[in-house]
Amino acid sequence: MPYATELESRIAKKVTKAITEFGLIEDGDRIMIGLSGGKDSWALIQILDVLRRRAPIDFSFVAVNIDSGYDGYEHHKITEACAARGWELHVEHTDIGETIEDVLDDSATPCSLCARLRRGALYRLATKVGASKIALGHHADDFIETLLLNLFFQGSIKAMPARLVSDNGAHVVIRPLVYVLESEARQYAKESNLPIVGCCCPACGDLSLQRQRMKRLIAQLEVEHPNVKNSILRALGNVSSRHLLTRRDDQQASNNVRYFTEVK
Repeated sequence: MPYATELESRIAKKVTKAITEFGLIEDGDRIMIGLSGGKDSWALIQILDVLRRRAPIDFSFVAVNIDSGYDGYEHHKITEACAARGWELHVEHTDIGETIEDVLDDSATPCSLCARLRRGALYRLATKVGASKIALGHHADDFIETLLLNLFFQGSIKAMPARLVSDNGAHVVIRPLVYVLESEARQYAKESNLPIVGCCCPACGDLSLQRQRMKRLIAQLEVEHPNVKNSILRALGNVSSRHLLTRRDDQQASNNVRYFTEVK
């Protein structure tokens, strides 16, 4: 059965590559997809549905939508779209928005706290719906920008893994869109006639100044080096730790200090 469009074929190949390389989906998995109603999560559920019908393994999925409780949130559009396509959906109504307003002052950004609260809700729901994996819609641009943000502003070389086991070992988070560009996810959701729904948070869509700078930097680099995003993605899996300023373990460092002290 042919893919619907050339774009769908390209995305399918990228997602299949991620699934294969990182062991994201296995036979018998029940995947819980975090469906926010944004372009990325729509692209994720659409392509996983396409691959589910073609895959040599058997897996299923259930979409979960976390309603943060903001007025005007059109979760009914998500419900209607999933019903029309036969996708199982669970909508969880929460007071995350109210909680954030109580905790943060007016000058603080709510996005990181909101993400943590939503992640906690997803973890709780994963057990409730019997999910073996939690799939999130982070795409290639998210990985690249996070790497650069940590490098330039946090003094660390890290991004996010395609497959993450939670600290308590109870949950596995997967990011099948790791090789899919943001522009591809946006166009795919549009081509699939899926309704883009904002969460209605007053700060929703407002990127941090630092992330905006990273987006501009990458865009400028792409003018001269069109393959720069692919190069950065490859770098995330091609780390030469011997050529970094990695410190020796504490015991070795202690021995070194003792040695040089004695020599002095």
